[in-house]
Parts: sequence; structure tokens; C-alpha cells
Amino acid sequence: MIIPVSELSAGTLENIAKEFVLREGTDYGEMEIDLVTKVEQVLTQLRNGTAVLVYSELHETVDIQPADRYTEED
Repeated sequence: MIIPVSELSAGTLENIAKEFVLREGTDYGEMEIDLVTKVEQVLTQLRNGTAVLVYSELHETVDIQPADRYTEED
């Protein structure tokens, strides 16, 4: 189930993005990107619709996925 980002407070959304970035690791290629910048990049993707928040009822977790790879039927 997709969670509309507009229904979350700014603090909650930022905490979800930060947890996602920390879970994904720190290998960003040739140049290391700091945590604040990476969180802002994820927040931008969520706000502009290129990424979505997905809630798994089975696992009771929230994940961030590319919008173009996710459909409600998945």
C-alpha cells in the first residue's frame, strides 16, 4: 500500500528518509555523500513523486521504492 507523503508530518517523513539512507549503507561511488545531503535527495524524490513510501502489511514495515517500479497490485 502506498502511503501519501502529504499525510505525514515533516519530521516523520525526514525520520523515514534518514532510516532508509542509513539502512542502504555508505557506498555512493567515487565521492562520498554526507548523510544530510543523501536524506535531502530522498526527500526530494518522495516529494516530486519519483519515489514512493510503501507499507507492507505482511511485514509491518515502510520502505521507499522508485515510483516507476511500483504498482498497487504488487
